[in-house]
Amino acid sequence: MITGTAPLDGCILVVAANDGPMPQTREHLLLARQIGVEHVVVYVNKADAVQDSEMVELVELEIRELLTEFGYKGEETPVIVGSAFCALEGRDPELGPKSVQKLLDAVDTYIPVPTPDLEKPFLLPVEGVFSVPGRGTVVTGTLERGILKKGDECELLGHSKNIRTVVTGIEMFHKNLERAGAGDNLGALVRGLKREDLRRGLVMVKLGSIKPHQKVEAQVYILSKEEGGRHKPFVSHFMPVMFSLTWDMACRVIPAGITGMGHRDWPETAMSF
Repeated sequence: MITGTAPLDGCILVVAANDGPMPQTREHLLLARQIGVEHVVVYVNKADAVQDSEMVELVELEIRELLTEFGYKGEETPVIVGSAFCALEGRDPELGPKSVQKLLDAVDTYIPVPTPDLEKPFLLPVEGVFSVPGRGTVVTGTLERGILKKGDECELLGHSKNIRTVVTGIEMFHKNLERAGAGDNLGALVRGLKREDLRRGLVMVKLGSIKPHQKVEAQVYILSKEEGGRHKPFVSHFMPVMFSLTWDMACRVIPAGITGMGHRDWPETAMSF
């Protein structure tokens, strides 16, 4: 969930009309909010399974209150009522196909188009790796920043690897491209590498543009029990799992000058991983 939502500028929250918000709905909103997903569009699904229109209105009211509770603009958030099943079956136009079109329109109008960062050197978090018979190895992912061009020299860093290669091809939506920009989801063909040399979690960057580190100092905020976090403080050398971009790894937390760290403290903390 964390690594899946991290690259998103907005999301669609689907809630069943016959069930209403569930415990996992709160968990999803909490995680989305904490990792910076600013805009949410709601689709109330399975409306065809509810005969009482007041029940649907009650679900919508509960969703808006829940969104407000987690810091979203609940009263302004678009809430579309419909049925994905009716849309697939091509029946009940208002609840079926038209509701899906309304949902897409709401996404287009409510979620702003992000401004891509094209000035910095390119950085591609690797989401997947596969081989193309007769061509070579392809890494896939969403370009975090910069512009990637065919023929660019690059290196793949992470998981104790430092591999140099050249981008020999770029493909997006089954079309070969000469270049791609920040925000594009693409596949990059890399020269001279085997599938087993690479893995999810690496980052492909412009040659010499970044340097990997084993230790970082960071100011952190720890979620309280009420926010879905731990109910016990961290102690020195505690080992949580860190998620960033597409990688996750166990790290060791060393609070600066103290042996424990409470829920609402903001210490400077050395983290080695």
